[in-house]
Amino acid sequence: MSIRVGIVGISGFGGGEALRLIAGHPAFDLVYAAGDSSAGRPLIDRFPGVPHKLAGLVIAKWDPEALPDLDILFASLPTGTSAEALARVPDSVKIVDIGGDHRHVDGWTYGLADIWPERIRGRTRIANPGCFPVATLTALAPLLTAGLIGPGNIVIDAKTGISGAGRGGGDGRFGYAETNENLQPYGLLEHVHMPEMETTIAQLSGGSAAGLVFTPHLVPMTRGLLVTVYCRGNATTTQCLDAARGFYAGRPFVRVTDRPPQTKWASGSNLSFVSYAADPDRNLVIAMGVVDNLGKGAAGHAVQNANLICDLPETFGLEGAPIWP
Repeated sequence: MSIRVGIVGISGFGGGEALRLIAGHPAFDLVYAAGDSSAGRPLIDRFPGVPHKLAGLVIAKWDPEALPDLDILFASLPTGTSAEALARVPDSVKIVDIGGDHRHVDGWTYGLADIWPERIRGRTRIANPGCFPVATLTALAPLLTAGLIGPGNIVIDAKTGISGAGRGGGDGRFGYAETNENLQPYGLLEHVHMPEMETTIAQLSGGSAAGLVFTPHLVPMTRGLLVTVYCRGNATTTQCLDAARGFYAGRPFVRVTDRPPQTKWASGSNLSFVSYAADPDRNLVIAMGVVDNLGKGAAGHAVQNANLICDLPETFGLEGAPIWP
């Protein structure tokens, strides 16, 4: 089987990670790569390590009305720039949008693959979840669905590597001198992922996510993401771990661990790690989630979603072990 695949936004971190995964995918054939600043350059000039079979591919100028014959298009464009253009892609082309323009938008399926795979199979327009929501919601879903925590007044303390801002992100704030040996909170009270998480928490719990607090921080590492989530509930640690193990039984990419997870565990992979600590006497549950922000938080999750919509095994192209150290 050969499924013809394209990537737009090939020069960004998300697009480059999608390229790495698709280049080794057993069923996907990359036939189209598009961008703006890199248009006209051979792909091998932009990515010297690409396999020989892709050496002749030239990066095209992004034009949704001038696509070759494609089965799937991966769109890795900055949030706010993809909605109008992707609306002009022919209906015959399946789309996985790694950017943020279509999350919980009518006509698009929210692609939280480890939690709702049955919602994704057979669909043609998939909105990839954001990196912070993936880590947070993967940790919270078993607790919310089992009623072990309440959906209100959840506090999310999150740490992410600099690549989460994208190659062009941040008006110079994310250069080496600004980020090395530094720790920065940002997006306070108004982060773009807040509505996405509020909506999904409400869907998982059947209640309101009122009082949600989310504070992300940039940490001086390239990739990796960890969330520590404080919730109200009188469950024990064992009850939380058992709920998560039951919820994710048979799911290939979620690992439930007794000890607090570390970002290195997931680096370069499509894995999610979750763990819990609870004190019922204090009505407190702490949920922890770790992902690679470019893997499960972006391109890896996108390939998993593409596998689902093409009725392929979810693990195709995603079975490599994490990078260590």
